[in-house]
Amino acid sequence: MQYNLYSRIFSRVADMSAPCIRTAEGETITYGDIDALSARYANVLRNRGVVIGDRVAVQVEKSPEAIILYLACLRVGAAFLPLNTGYTAAEVEYFIGDATPHVFVCDPSKRAGLAPICERLNVDGLLTLDAGGKGTLPEAAESAESDHPTAAVEASDLAAILYTSGTTGRSKGAMLTHSNLASNAQTLVEYWQFTEKDVLLHALPIFHTHGLFVATNVVLLSGASMIFLRKFDVQAIRRHLPEATTLMGVPTFYTRLLKEDWLNHDTTDHMRLFISGSAPLLAETHRQWTSRTGHHILERYGMTETNMISSNPYDSERVPGSVGFPLPGVSVRVTDPATGAILPTEEVGMIEVKGPNVFKGYWRMPDKTRSEFREDGFFMTGDLGVFDENGYLSIVGRSKDLVITGGYNVYPKELEDEIDALDGVVESAVIGLPHSDFGEAVTAVVVLEEGVTLSEESVLRALDGRLAKYKLPKRVLFVDALPRNTMAKVLKGDLRNTYRKLYADDGVLT
Repeated sequence: MQYNLYSRIFSRVADMSAPCIRTAEGETITYGDIDALSARYANVLRNRGVVIGDRVAVQVEKSPEAIILYLACLRVGAAFLPLNTGYTAAEVEYFIGDATPHVFVCDPSKRAGLAPICERLNVDGLLTLDAGGKGTLPEAAESAESDHPTAAVEASDLAAILYTSGTTGRSKGAMLTHSNLASNAQTLVEYWQFTEKDVLLHALPIFHTHGLFVATNVVLLSGASMIFLRKFDVQAIRRHLPEATTLMGVPTFYTRLLKEDWLNHDTTDHMRLFISGSAPLLAETHRQWTSRTGHHILERYGMTETNMISSNPYDSERVPGSVGFPLPGVSVRVTDPATGAILPTEEVGMIEVKGPNVFKGYWRMPDKTRSEFREDGFFMTGDLGVFDENGYLSIVGRSKDLVITGGYNVYPKELEDEIDALDGVVESAVIGLPHSDFGEAVTAVVVLEEGVTLSEESVLRALDGRLAKYKLPKRVLFVDALPRNTMAKVLKGDLRNTYRKLYADDGVLT
């Protein structure tokens, strides 16, 4: 049996001349085009010495060619390692050092800054690819063969490594296999009833699970097509919405679209499905969307390590504030975080999951991997949730203080370490506060040394360039002391409660 995800995708394509990617500029790329070009890219990688099991790290802007590069990695049996385009060179250095990729592909504008890092860390090949599909990779592909045998991999072989930050501030590489990705995408195709007639309006980034493995893989495995937008833009959504049947987005997409006068029943009547994920969707946003459009947003739940875990149903009630039922073949339970005892309905506890979607483990972290799994194979997500009497799952909190802003994960410890290192700072606490646009706004609460004066602007200026933009705080607040319990632990819950209305003037729903 051929387990390679690429083979599974193209064994289902009935018409290679059918459109797969349609760009905002009017270009149409067929499944046949993708098959030929991904073969050329695969041959370039092979010529650079990439073999089954090697890693190919990629930090490039969103483009059809970036998708083709992902497919080329599948064809050669390499693990695709996408990196957030907002990461600084210092951040990228950690990922390269940890993953030891054989080839690194970056934007041409970043080559000069990244080349010394690649050389120092013994990366064999450095290639470039820009948002327009230009660079040394496509140049090399022009003279490469347009045919390439798909690597015969095992179901447990790696298809990708996605880094997810830990509470210690150091990222962990989640190892995702061909079986993980194929099984989850096929389940979503069936659960959400995708067919070759669907046209997905794709406005998500493609360096994480949502845009790459949910949106893209579902389109490819169903033989559907996608309108490929470089980024989320309200006017571009309005322009292309009449051509689409489905939209996948983060809650920010929907809160911004609700501000548009043109959004109504008539402009969305032709749409089959609106899906939201990557961050909690406010129940009020769900209700407002239904009132304006007549559509019930389908909210689902997943994470980097597990792909999608649960989803509201396609054919029956979608409950606002809920992430629905466990997907077919996926087992979900809620347990006491301390004892692991399974809790009854309507009791809040740790969400644990088991199934073919669950990752293989953390790259080069066997001890960490073992610590995150129960003896019976259930993965402890770190999220707190509850099942209601009808079997719907709701997420009620995150045990590790994760902040999700605009669909991106921010782990407070990493930002706190940077702030605490600034001259004059005693300590800091980073929290997420409700925000109608971003879901949560990253907010820093800082204690200064006696007699020291720092401004909000000076702190933000010092952090700029040290971390990706989305990790930077929206506000920096100064206090005399942080609240603590008797064990000296900072009470972040108290801080969140104190400042819960900080962004009310930005339109947050309270």
